[in-house]
Amino acid sequence: MTDALSAFVARTAAHDITIHSLEVSIDGEIVHSAGVAPFGPHAPHRMYSVAKSLTGLVVLALAHEGRIRLEDRIVDHFPEKRAVDPLTARATVADLLAMCGPHAATTYREEEGDWLDSWFRTPPTHRPGTLFTYDTSGSYVLSALVERVESAPLEDVLRERILAPTGGGDGMRMLRGPEGIGHGGSGLVCRPRDLLRVAEMLNSGGGALPHDVVSAALERRSDAAMQTWGAPLRAGYGAQFWLPPGGGWMMFGLGGQIVYGDPDRGIAAVVTANAQACQSGDQRLVSLFLEAMRKDPRDECPFDLVRPRPPHDPRHGRTVDGDFIASSGRGNPARMAARFAPDSVRLAIGDTIIRAHDGHSYPVDIPGIGVGVATGGWCAPDTYDLRVDAATDDIACLRMRIVATDDGLITVQSQAFGPATDGTWNWFGSYAPDGRQEGDGGAE
Repeated sequence: MTDALSAFVARTAAHDITIHSLEVSIDGEIVHSAGVAPFGPHAPHRMYSVAKSLTGLVVLALAHEGRIRLEDRIVDHFPEKRAVDPLTARATVADLLAMCGPHAATTYREEEGDWLDSWFRTPPTHRPGTLFTYDTSGSYVLSALVERVESAPLEDVLRERILAPTGGGDGMRMLRGPEGIGHGGSGLVCRPRDLLRVAEMLNSGGGALPHDVVSAALERRSDAAMQTWGAPLRAGYGAQFWLPPGGGWMMFGLGGQIVYGDPDRGIAAVVTANAQACQSGDQRLVSLFLEAMRKDPRDECPFDLVRPRPPHDPRHGRTVDGDFIASSGRGNPARMAARFAPDSVRLAIGDTIIRAHDGHSYPVDIPGIGVGVATGGWCAPDTYDLRVDAATDDIACLRMRIVATDDGLITVQSQAFGPATDGTWNWFGSYAPDGRQEGDGGAE
C-alpha cells in the first residue's frame, strides 16, 4: 500500500490550498472519489482553461472533417478583420492551437470591449509560429471560429460532440465574452465526473472523437521551455493540451483545475481546487499532483478531503458584542458589528453577514467573493482567523485575521484572492466601540 494521494491532500492543505474534488480511474473503473461539500464530482465547477483543451478538440474535429484546414490563416475566416498587421495576417489555425500566435500575452482586458477584435488590432510582438506564448485571446479566437463554422453556440457544440457521447453534459455551461461568443479560453463550467469520462475517452484513443483527432490533440506541437510556471508546464504543449514530463497529458485551469491522463497506465484523474490563497498555488498544486500520480493509485491507502481550517483553541477567545466604527485603516469599511464568543464569530459589514463556528462550515454569500462556506478558529490569544472558500462562476478565497485587544479595539486584516475579486475585501483597519474613536485618522 502507498499513501501518495493522502500525502498530496495533506501537502496541499499545508499550502492553504483547498481541494474541492478528486477522482481517479484506472481502465475506466473509478478507484478513488472524494469531495468537500458543497463541491464534489457531481457539482458543476468553473474549470477555467480546461475549456481550451475541449475547444482544441473541436477545432481538430472540424479539420478532420475537411471543414477547415490547420494551415488556414485566421484572417481568412474573419474577412471583416482582414486589415491587420502583416505578422498577425500570417497566423494560422495551427499556430493558435500550439500557443504560437503573434502576441506575447492575452490581448483583451476582462472588463473592456470587444475581446475578439483585440486579437486582430493589438500590434503583434513577434512572428507567429516561432515562440510559445500563453495567450487566452488566441483560444477565444478559436472559439469564435468554431461558432462561425458550426453556426451554433460553443456550449452546444462541446456538449453534443464531446460531453454527451461520453455520458455527460448535464449542468454544463460556457460563459460568454462581451460579444456573446462562448469563452472557450476560460469559461467552462461542468461536472468533474463528466471530464473524467472525457479523459478516459482520450486515453482509449477515441470513441466520441475519431482516433486521428485524439492523436493530433496530444501530439507535441510547441516547446514551452521558456515558461516560468515550473517544470510540469515546461516540457511541451500539444493542441491546447499540456504534455508533462514523464508522459501523459494534462488539461489545466486557473486555481488548480486539472484533468490528467496517462494512456500507458490507463489512469485518468480530475482535480478541482481553489489555490488562489497560495502564491503560485495552482502551479504548486500541479507539481504535487504529478508527483502523487507517479505511484500506482490501485495501491493507495484510503483518504478523505478536508477543508483547510484554522486551528481553534477556545481558551484564546474573547467575548465581544457591539457596533464598531473605524479609528484607522486603509481601504476598510467605516463601520461593522461584531459578536464574538469562545466558539464562534459573527461579523456584519454593511449588508454582508459572515459567521463561523468551530467544527462547522456556514454558508455565506459575499458580494465580490461569491457563494461559499466560512470556517474559522481562535488560533492564538485574542486572535481569530476566518476563512471563506467560494466557487460559483469564479473561484475566490477570503481570509481575515481579527485581533481583539484589552483596550477595546478590534483590528482586522482582510485578504481576498481570485480572478474576479476587485479589491473591496483587501484592507486593514482598527475599530473602536461606536461613540469612542481612538487613534489618528479615519478609514480611507
